[in-house]
Amino acid sequence: MTVKDILDAIQSKDATSADFAALPLPESYRAITVHKDETEMFAGLETRDKDPRKSIHLDDVPVPELGPGEALVAVMASSVNYNSVWTSIFEPLSTFGFLERYGRTNELAKRHDLPYHIIGSDLAGVVLRTGPGVNAWKPGDEVVAHCLSVELESSDGHNDTMLDPEQRIWGFETNFGGLAEIALVKSNQLMPKPAHLSWEEAAAPGLVNSTAYRQLVSRNGAQMKQGDNVLIWGASGGLGSYATQFALAGGATPICVVSSEQKAEICRKMGAELIIDRSAEDYRFWKDEHTQDPKEWKRFGKRIRELTGGEDVDIVFEHPGRETFGASVYVTRKGGTIVTCASTSGYQHEYDNRYLWMSLKRIIGSHFANYREAWEANRLIAKGKIHPTLSKVYSLEETGQAAYDVHRNLHQGKVGVLCLAPEEGLGVRDEAMRARHIDAINRFRNS
Repeated sequence: MTVKDILDAIQSKDATSADFAALPLPESYRAITVHKDETEMFAGLETRDKDPRKSIHLDDVPVPELGPGEALVAVMASSVNYNSVWTSIFEPLSTFGFLERYGRTNELAKRHDLPYHIIGSDLAGVVLRTGPGVNAWKPGDEVVAHCLSVELESSDGHNDTMLDPEQRIWGFETNFGGLAEIALVKSNQLMPKPAHLSWEEAAAPGLVNSTAYRQLVSRNGAQMKQGDNVLIWGASGGLGSYATQFALAGGATPICVVSSEQKAEICRKMGAELIIDRSAEDYRFWKDEHTQDPKEWKRFGKRIRELTGGEDVDIVFEHPGRETFGASVYVTRKGGTIVTCASTSGYQHEYDNRYLWMSLKRIIGSHFANYREAWEANRLIAKGKIHPTLSKVYSLEETGQAAYDVHRNLHQGKVGVLCLAPEEGLGVRDEAMRARHIDAINRFRNS
């Protein structure tokens, strides 16, 4: 039995759930990995100089044991998130520490503590097997997966699953991720694949769409409302492109910060009108490595008010972190909200607390999304209210280059990776709905 037999069944129009259940599992599959014995390979290099193409490998790995409440999924497509970049450059620390700690929690979790880490926190594919206790899904179901892995043995996570003490991000803090031909997930990570999207399009929103939903829309985040002015950093990027769509769909006004005219044009195509090209306007929020420049905060705030007709922003959608955080706190209106995740430019944030405390502003930390938020975010994709922002697709063999492009900010929106899918454009089940939204679906591809 090989993965080709699995692919043949997926591409067959008449394969039943029983047919998928009867397929023997292969002994091994191809997966994108980093290796434990290479964690020091970039020692002494600046972050920018660490090259994912050197640390990312395509290996043949054995199929993991299937446990209770879990599913094995044939992965047709996946995508690259910034956590895959962090994993590949071993920053801010090696993910093998996550796998070791997880492996110590119980006998079944020992599977995850391996000398290699199969990475990736998105997938679109087909269920192959389900473990004991799984009733909602069956072999042959077409699915996407969100990346929240929890145990829920503690009461702490029962109102908000992100607060579970054993909360982890699949494919980053666990093994057997989605950048592979087969993935192991908890069955409660599975959600229905949007029928009007191809495999690679369906795999693209997952992590970033759910993250943006919680950060901006959810009661656990900024609770955006109609009429809000929302400053969105990196508005054409993997995370910001979904925040821009949520702002527009929710009746808010996005102020999109981008780094080039090409990225500004993408924001306009999404429907945004207020755009700041930070490169063209040459904002330099730091005088040097240790000193910020409040004059630049003020110049930035003045530019925002020029665009909004004199209004400050109600919400700042923060994810660059160190480079921008001082400016973000400054430009937020009195009583406004800075909601933050990720910190792709550095985790040590510095800001002038006078502008926070005396103006009654709030900083909210936000991380991925709970079960309900992930489902709500996926439902909006399935209904065609929010669209994938896929700009380019790579083969599994090219994943190192894909991660490099994300690391160096050479991409727009999201970049996809074909796993089992032999080509782009497969997996569409609702052609009529797709036709209604085709321009929005291709918005980033055509740019």
